[in-house]
Amino acid sequence: MVHIENIDTEFKELERDTHKIPDSVSKTLIAFLNTEGGELFLGIRNDGSVCGVHDADDTSNRLSSLIHDAILPDASSFISIRTVAMENKHVVKASVVTGTERPYYLGRIGLKPGGVYIRLGNASVPMNESGIRNLLLETSGTSFEESRSFEQELTFNTLQKEMDVRQLAFGRAQMETLKLIGSDKLFTNLAMLLSDQCTHSCKVAVFQGRDTTTFRDRREFTGSLLKQLGDVYEYLNNYNKTKASFTGLLREDTLDYPQDAIREALLNCLIHRDYLFTGSIIINVYDDHMEFISLGGLVRGLSLEAVQLGVSQSRNPNLAAIFYRLRLVESYGTGIRKIMRLYEHCPKKPIFKAVEGAFSCILPNRNEVVQYVQKQERTESTVGESIDSEKQSILHLARQKGSISRKEVEDLVGLKTTKAFRLLKELCDEGQLTQQVSGKFTRYIPSTM
Repeated sequence: MVHIENIDTEFKELERDTHKIPDSVSKTLIAFLNTEGGELFLGIRNDGSVCGVHDADDTSNRLSSLIHDAILPDASSFISIRTVAMENKHVVKASVVTGTERPYYLGRIGLKPGGVYIRLGNASVPMNESGIRNLLLETSGTSFEESRSFEQELTFNTLQKEMDVRQLAFGRAQMETLKLIGSDKLFTNLAMLLSDQCTHSCKVAVFQGRDTTTFRDRREFTGSLLKQLGDVYEYLNNYNKTKASFTGLLREDTLDYPQDAIREALLNCLIHRDYLFTGSIIINVYDDHMEFISLGGLVRGLSLEAVQLGVSQSRNPNLAAIFYRLRLVESYGTGIRKIMRLYEHCPKKPIFKAVEGAFSCILPNRNEVVQYVQKQERTESTVGESIDSEKQSILHLARQKGSISRKEVEDLVGLKTTKAFRLLKELCDEGQLTQQVSGKFTRYIPSTM
C-alpha cells in the first residue's frame, strides 16, 4: 500500500524506545485547524511505510491530552481520534476539520509568529503577523478591538490605578462587560491597548525653529494607552511656555497653547486612530506650532466637514466608551469644536487635515501669532509714517516753489519714478495737489498756497 503526504495528509513516527509523540504533531494539528482540515497518522513513516504504534490506547490518550493542553482555543470538538489497522499494524488516526475559532495556536508561545501554523503543500509553516491579523478579522467578523489579542500574558497596573482613583470596580466581570475579554474568554485587542504590554507607541520630536532641520529632543512613549496619555501630555507641557503681558499695572499670563487643546488633540489621536497600522502616533513641536498626526484617516464615509460640525463615528467605540467611563472625554464628537473654541480670539486658527491613511491637527503657538501680528502692525505703522513724511516734504517744496514736477519729487526724497508718480497721484486724490499739463510738461500745484 502506497501512502503520500499532501496538504491534508501528514505521517508521523513515534520516537524510538520512548514511543513519545513528536513535538511537531501539535503544529500539524494547528495547521489543519487553521487551513482546510486534514488527517494525521501516528505510526507511518515520512516515506509512507507503516511502522505502527506500540500501544494504540496509550498513544490515543497521550494525543488527546496534547490536544487539550497544547492548543488554544480548545480544539477538541474539531478533532476525532481512532485506531485503524494498516498492514496488520495499529495506527492512530486524528481526523481534523477546520476550526471555527481560528487562528489556533500553541498555548506556550501565544497568538504570534511561531505559535500559529497553516498548511502549505505537505508542510506546516508558521504564519506571519499580518496573516494572523487578517485571519483574526476574517473569522471573528468583528472589529480590531474585539478580536483576540496576539499577546495573552497581559497585566493592567495602569488601568487598575485609573479605576481605583475613580472608585470603579475592576475585576474579571468588569473586563467582560468592557469587552477586554471576549466570548472565548481570551483577552481582546482592546485589552492589549489598555494593558501594560501595549504594542503601539507615540513618538514626539521637538525641533529648533519652524522646520524639521534641527532636533532639540526626541522621545518614544510606550505602555498602556492611558500611560502614554499622561506621559505625553506632561512632556508637551514642558514646551508650553508662558508669556506675560501688561495692561497698565495688570499682568496677564498666556500659555503658548491652551492646555485643553493639547489634551483634546492627544485624546483624538489615541482614541480614533486605526490600530491595524503598526506605526506610531507622531507629534512634532516647532517654535510656532504643534502638529499631531494619527494613522488611519477618517472613518470611511465620514467627511472632514461633517467631523467639524460635531458628527462622531468612532473607529474604536469600545475604547472611546472606556475613556468616557474614566471621565477623560466629556462626550462624543466635541473635541474638534472645543479646540476651535479655545482659539476663538486668536488671529490664526487650528488646521485639520484628512488624507488617505492619516489625520493631522496643527495647533498654532498663540504667543508667536501675537508677536507676528504686532510686528506686522509696527511695520505697517512705520511704513505709513514714512509715507506721510514723504508726502509732507513734497507739499512743503510745492508750496515753496508754487508748483512741483515729478523729477523734482524724485530728487527730493530719492524715489524711483513709479513711487513718485504714486505719491503725487495720492496727493491729487486727497485734494492736496492739482495736476496741470502744459504741452509735454506736467506740474503739480498745491491747492492752498
